[in-house]
Amino acid sequence: MSNDSTMYEGDIIQPSDRNAAGNTWPTVDIPYVISEELAGRTADILSAMAMVSEHTCVSFHQRRSETHYLIFKKSLGCSSYVGFVGEEQPVFLGPLCIVGNIVHELLHALGFYHEHTRADREQYITIFPKNIMPGMEKNFIKKKGRTFSLPYDVTSIMHYGRKCFSANGQATIVPATNAKAMGQRERMTQTDIQKVRQLYNCDEMENKPEKKTSTVRPESKLRTNTTSPRNVSAHTPAALQRLDLTTGGRNSSNN
Repeated sequence: MSNDSTMYEGDIIQPSDRNAAGNTWPTVDIPYVISEELAGRTADILSAMAMVSEHTCVSFHQRRSETHYLIFKKSLGCSSYVGFVGEEQPVFLGPLCIVGNIVHELLHALGFYHEHTRADREQYITIFPKNIMPGMEKNFIKKKGRTFSLPYDVTSIMHYGRKCFSANGQATIVPATNAKAMGQRERMTQTDIQKVRQLYNCDEMENKPEKKTSTVRPESKLRTNTTSPRNVSAHTPAALQRLDLTTGGRNSSNN
């Protein structure tokens, strides 16, 4: 069995036939709650949200009284619905899910499926169904839909690694060309960023006179946010580190 950290991304909860689901959130400032059982993972969750916010118009804030919000819950692995579902929408995190895995699940929640499920994938990768764990085949099914005219990105944070969900230690995905970073969970690529920006119309929003006022982004801003609503763990500034420090510089690629 692969030790690729993408192994901990157990599933996407909501089926669809689109690569980028159309069910976007009705706001780009998304409320969240961190369950008490995940209080010890607060810094990782905030780092993941900061990575999404850094180059996009999507931001996150602690839930006040909003009806629709993300709630981070403890689980054995990582999983999420794809796109906006409404009301209390869970994002499940397991103990082995690093910051990059959390970013991966957040992008699912924003409306994105796996990069390797794109309809044009045969030009770039080969899938080996016989090597896939029984029950995990659905994570490799192609999706029709929007690609935003962006090139296929083997290094996307939404792409699986070479031996992800391997039943026999053999490759489940092989790239057409050498791709050492396939399956990486360290950063959002420019393609990942552009997909979020296009799906949520960031260019149009940023050209408007009014600016968003809430975001999970620089550590300095996180330090000033000391309110802790019920069922939301307090921010712990000393633990807020940049991604490379939080993950210990680990690369989850298994190539």
